[in-house]
Amino acid sequence: MLSRGLPQGAVPKLERPGPLRERVYEALLELITTRALEPGQHLVESELAGHLGVSRQPVREALQRLNTEGWVDLRPAQGAFVHEPTEQEADQLLSVRTLLEAEAARLAAANAGPAGIAALEELCARGERAVADDDVDLAVATNAEFHAKVMELGGNVVLAELAGQVDRRVRWYYQPVARRRGTQSWIEHRTLIAAVSARDEKAATEIMQTHTEHTRRTYHQREQGRTDPSR
Repeated sequence: MLSRGLPQGAVPKLERPGPLRERVYEALLELITTRALEPGQHLVESELAGHLGVSRQPVREALQRLNTEGWVDLRPAQGAFVHEPTEQEADQLLSVRTLLEAEAARLAAANAGPAGIAALEELCARGERAVADDDVDLAVATNAEFHAKVMELGGNVVLAELAGQVDRRVRWYYQPVARRRGTQSWIEHRTLIAAVSARDEKAATEIMQTHTEHTRRTYHQREQGRTDPSR
């Protein structure tokens, strides 16, 4: 049932400004991204509408859009289900992420000033606190902010737009491995900050490549019970 995948406090409040269908779409996408709605979960229009406090029509429209974008599978005579990503899908996206973010790290090392580096330091400290508190949702959100800030500091608008297109899916794949990545992920972030601060473009590129590769490998290992000492 739908309620199984919606822990208390998981359902976002719908802000009033803007078209209702857009707000319902954003709410459902956030629930999927954070895995409050789990891959493979059956999505019942009436239950979703009840949780969100809306009619079924904007929910139906949102599910159709999510289906078009690959977040939801609409199955004839069965209904809507949260998409279950294949290992190949995840591998392809996370590999593309590595290419985008390695270049962003290089550009950040070339362009970042003191204020930008201070912003990275603050985000890193917040992420470390989230890990210490075992707050996975906050750790995932802060991780996304950290990588977005690196992208911003790179100063390449086109690169940032491309990264924005995959950001939601990166969060989706990162959520189930965030606890395993834990402290090590933020150690790697600290190392990246040092390279950016030193304006070492080569080191920043290599650190980001290694960092994102660790996440990719950890995702593939998440269900095999294997460990990677370098992750």
